[in-house]
Amino acid sequence: MSKKTDKIDALAALSAQRSETGETLWKAAFKRLRGNPMAITGAIIIAIFLVVAVIGPFLVPYSPTATTWLGEVSESQALFPGPRAENWLGIDHQGRDEFSRMIVGAQQSLLVGVVATLFGLVFGALLGGIAGASAGLGGRIGVWIDSIIMRLMDMMLSIPGLLLAISIAAMIGQSVATVMIAVGTVQIPIFARLLRGSMIAQAQADYVLASTSLGIRKPRIVLSHIVPNSLAPVIVQVTLLLGIAIIEAAGLSYLGLGNADTTFPEWGVMLTDAQRYLSSAPRFAVFPAVAIIITALGFTLLGEALREALDPKLRR
Repeated sequence: MSKKTDKIDALAALSAQRSETGETLWKAAFKRLRGNPMAITGAIIIAIFLVVAVIGPFLVPYSPTATTWLGEVSESQALFPGPRAENWLGIDHQGRDEFSRMIVGAQQSLLVGVVATLFGLVFGALLGGIAGASAGLGGRIGVWIDSIIMRLMDMMLSIPGLLLAISIAAMIGQSVATVMIAVGTVQIPIFARLLRGSMIAQAQADYVLASTSLGIRKPRIVLSHIVPNSLAPVIVQVTLLLGIAIIEAAGLSYLGLGNADTTFPEWGVMLTDAQRYLSSAPRFAVFPAVAIIITALGFTLLGEALREALDPKLRR
């Protein structure tokens, strides 16, 4: 009986992950993504960003913190040498190579965005999984656990995300880790509610009913079938929130809540430094702002395309 139920159990999970054409859900989605211009554009932007962030710092022509050309800068006369052969993007107000700072700043932005999103994903998925499993298992205790977790998530969602991040960062103190925790905390209720809703929807599927009728224990159904089949929208949300995390991290750095070492390049810090020179040297703000916008756009395009490819209601 055990071997028979194990076999039916595996077949149920496999059939739940297959599309109507007999392909797995992810394989069919990948085929649709390959023909989607929006997905291709987003993937190219993200690929360039990853290459620049990973290997760029090893290829920069100058140290991003060295004030090599400080003698050529005059703040009183608003004299800042622009793009030239030695400095492709010019020199900043402290005589540092702007191109080198932009490249190294990409690595910092990627690190903060990825770690913050992973922080929100882990804790959000944990809380959402507990709430979804409690609601699916039923019982008075399960309902209470689900209600407590969801009301806590509702309280967090009732506060504007950036305001909540600023409050958390202000309480913890100025550092890169603070930005990661603050931005990640804002994302926890998003992942929690998304996974819980997906698990509750999966709990009504036919394969769950079949597994239950065969006498398979509910905890095993939740862990083996419901959770794996509920992760698709969560993965899509990761790609969307990565871009948002980079923007929010830059915003916290812009407000002075990021890295305490302001000489270290980071796109948000570079925007802060550019405030004083918007009229005399607007390129100080244009370069990091454009980089943030394009990077966030890449993650958004890929995320929206992936959501469309996985959602049967949005498939073209």
